[in-house]
Amino acid sequence: MALQQLTEEQIRTWTRRQKDEWWLKNVYRGDMPQLTLRSGLTGFLLGGVLAATALYIAAKTGITIGVGLTSVILAFAIFRILHGAGLIQDMTILENNCSQSIATSAGYTVTALASSLGAYMLITGIVIPWWQMMIWMVLISCIGVLIAFPMKRRFINEDQLPFPEGRASGVVLDALYHGSAGAGMFKAKLLGMVAGVTALWQATVSDGWMKLIQFKILRMDQWAGMKEPWMIHERLDTYYYQAQGAALKILGTDIRVLGLRLTLDAAMLGVGGLMGIAVATSCLLGAFVNFAVLAPIMIERGDIVPRVLANGTTVPISRAEIVNQWSLWWGVAMMVAGALVGLLAKPELFTSAFKSIKGKGRPADTGPDPLKDIELPLWLSWVGVPVLSVLGAWVTHVFFGVPMGLALVSLPLIFVLTVICTNSMALTSWTPTGALSKITQFTMGAIDKTNPASNLLPAGMTAEIASNAANLLSDIKPGYMLGGKPRHQAIGHVIGLIAGVCACVPLYFLLFLPPDANGVRSTSTIISEQFAMPGALQWKGVAEIIAKGFGGLPTSALITMAFAVVIAIGIELARVATKGRFPLSSVSIGLGVVLPPESTFAMFVGALVFWLMGLKHKTPGTRDHEVWVEGCEPICAGLISGAALMGIANAILNVLIT
Repeated sequence: MALQQLTEEQIRTWTRRQKDEWWLKNVYRGDMPQLTLRSGLTGFLLGGVLAATALYIAAKTGITIGVGLTSVILAFAIFRILHGAGLIQDMTILENNCSQSIATSAGYTVTALASSLGAYMLITGIVIPWWQMMIWMVLISCIGVLIAFPMKRRFINEDQLPFPEGRASGVVLDALYHGSAGAGMFKAKLLGMVAGVTALWQATVSDGWMKLIQFKILRMDQWAGMKEPWMIHERLDTYYYQAQGAALKILGTDIRVLGLRLTLDAAMLGVGGLMGIAVATSCLLGAFVNFAVLAPIMIERGDIVPRVLANGTTVPISRAEIVNQWSLWWGVAMMVAGALVGLLAKPELFTSAFKSIKGKGRPADTGPDPLKDIELPLWLSWVGVPVLSVLGAWVTHVFFGVPMGLALVSLPLIFVLTVICTNSMALTSWTPTGALSKITQFTMGAIDKTNPASNLLPAGMTAEIASNAANLLSDIKPGYMLGGKPRHQAIGHVIGLIAGVCACVPLYFLLFLPPDANGVRSTSTIISEQFAMPGALQWKGVAEIIAKGFGGLPTSALITMAFAVVIAIGIELARVATKGRFPLSSVSIGLGVVLPPESTFAMFVGALVFWLMGLKHKTPGTRDHEVWVEGCEPICAGLISGAALMGIANAILNVLIT
């Protein structure tokens, strides 16, 4: 069934009340089940699982993956299978949308853990108590929900803006329930099969799973005399070094010290397939320039050296040390400069944002609100946003030591940044929170340079609220297209953010803040060879520049930063001149600097495979096109979820198995 929508003429000339009356008569599905116990529970469980995988990927890559379409397919398949078995009645289209909406909302809560909160702990050395994390994250996310729904009336009801990613979810749902259920089940099976195979592979390269199988189940340590579990090496170059007994070197430095390893991480293959060949190539270029060219030179020059701790312990050179001592600065410079130039090169985001605020030239809107009984009451936002914002500022002051005045000063930025982010999301499915958060960070840092929390947490708060509101509006769009009840969506979003926080905060402590033998947790474990935390490193780098200035950096780092800024500006201007066809991204090059090179290589391989298969199988309707082009997202989601969930379970097993 074709989704009904207004014509361009109607959008331009009708008042919002006329549009709302049309929607109520032609699209709204009345009392069709939407937020039911089963849809809420399904969304809560899916949201927890998908948020956990999103945190896993964000810690590895600094990229927050969307889970909207994945949750649509999974919820549809779960209920279609249970219905086919005669166990339950099939889920309605609005129940499915509600489940995906809850799950998607859960996925949006993880960003702060891998960015501002992580950076705060890295700089201060303070482990934030779990309950403080949860309270702060829930408060911030609730503000985003309350800001999103009044803006829905302008950007979705009145302006009818496209929100491409949200519209895609609505179109897929409509297709699944009106003629393409077979295609939906095929994608679900594709996702499930890939996830199963990936999980099996991940288990064979994971020490926890092999300990469980070989020592606890098969008891091979007792009858076979095994001391350590046998497993496949995930780093494939290990076999080369075992056979040759010699190290490959660049300017005298072992390439393993530089982090140049051959690892085909299944999750990173999936991330690469989703990000595309241009972004993946840019990341690989950044990694190559940094770790294969610049780092060996700086080690030879003595700008990167082994550190000696206060207790006399020597910290040898490693990939993490290379990033922290030297590379971080030019990588951050390139990301920040590229993001800001890219933002400033799109003045329409600002002009359209403020036109939306003014509403100039719109027809007069008079008469009663036809949706007053199903929209979220505006008074909830008018009262809730100021109250929760002040409460959020107070919590930021009490928990993190940010002066109350600074926390309050940052609040007006929330509205401006949210409007800009929403316009960007509505037109491009992209939110420029990276660049906008740096504006807040530098503004707060200029006022108070002595306390890193003064720029990290207010910037984190404004960025998270703006990003959450914009992303939620993209998620509200399919509900509007399908005739869902807005109040149910609002409740669903709150359920989702609680699911995300409940799943991710304990997982964060398990994966990144495990206790030592004495039960003490340390921030030194947040970054590891497995989890690079590039988002937190970027925020940390900016905060340190604000606090310390550039005087303490090596001359070589300052020179490289200057070159990075110039190159970033040149790349972004080239992208503007070619209307986005220039094949490199300065932000992605900078990201490649702080990511492990083995991850960037795996992402490039994943992107390359899907790019080549897309070129080879262009013809719609063929089986190969259905698998490699239309099935790209399910396959990538299967790679990511299979590897991430098995990796998370492996961490749990390592805690339980001694």
